[in-house]
Amino acid sequence: MAQPQEFLSDEQRRTLLEILKQRFEENEQRHEKMGWDNVLLKLDENPEKLFVLHKMEETGGEPDVIGYEAETGMFLFCDCSKESPAGRRSLCYDRAALESRKKNKPESSAVDRAAEIGIELLTEEQYRLLQTLGEFDLKTSSWLETPQEIRERGGAIFGDCRYGQVFVYHNGADSYYAARGFRGILKV
Repeated sequence: MAQPQEFLSDEQRRTLLEILKQRFEENEQRHEKMGWDNVLLKLDENPEKLFVLHKMEETGGEPDVIGYEAETGMFLFCDCSKESPAGRRSLCYDRAALESRKKNKPESSAVDRAAEIGIELLTEEQYRLLQTLGEFDLKTSSWLETPQEIRERGGAIFGDCRYGQVFVYHNGADSYYAARGFRGILKV
């Protein structure tokens, strides 16, 4: 059964668009020559995406445009909070990892929470792109979309930035830490 579409009230929409526009204008290095009017047009054509951006914002993601896919004509919104979004931490990697824990289970997993919000975890490539646009995860880390062959062996990957260097490393998928969350990407 299909989920009902969720939309924002006029006031929520107006407030969110003001936040997104201000962030867009204050961080032009993330999206040079893209133009807010072009982004706004896409958002107006896809009001359901505004609800997803609202959920990204509510959980501390501070979404902003970080790219444009010419082949699809879509803008890429990514969580650009300085640290991994505060409302999405202390999660293991996925449902299988969550179910495998015998005790001290976290409340959810990064993959499940991303699906609830309507976003995808960043790939390693997307995470490295994000790190070229600013300084992110200097004190936290973020789960990343994990290749199947790693996941089949019980692991998952995460990224952070320390000592001026981006690191991608591994952990057991069932692990969780107060300083590890996840960042997502949304195509509009």
